[in-house]
Amino acid sequence: MATSKRPSPGASGRRRKPGRSDLMREEILREWRGADEVADLNAGIHSAGKFVQAILRSAGLEDGIREDELRAAWKELAGDFIARHTEPLSVKGGHLVLRVTQPAMRFHLEQMKPMLLTRIRGQLGADRIQSVKFTLG
Repeated sequence: MATSKRPSPGASGRRRKPGRSDLMREEILREWRGADEVADLNAGIHSAGKFVQAILRSAGLEDGIREDELRAAWKELAGDFIARHTEPLSVKGGHLVLRVTQPAMRFHLEQMKPMLLTRIRGQLGADRIQSVKFTLG
């Protein structure tokens, strides 16, 4: 391995040639560490920005819909009565999942699904939501 030598600047600002004591110091440090001094400490470090998109994609959050935006739009789209008995849970892969409080409300929403999907696509964008699914809870 090549050693990374850091010559100290001389009085005139130019780098001086490492002396015998500098070479001995580097040799002692190399033996103590068990390796040469690292030339670039940031060589293996990557910024988090490179991985954010992959993380969002794997979590199913790349659809571009924030939870607060979805909740506000749902209250407006569904109306007060339906909004009180339902709650948007998630959007993954373009599928909106709604929690429904009662089986009768779920049946009612299944009948309204085409109309709801048209309203949702009109409000949030046709490319964001492809389907609506319901779960009891």
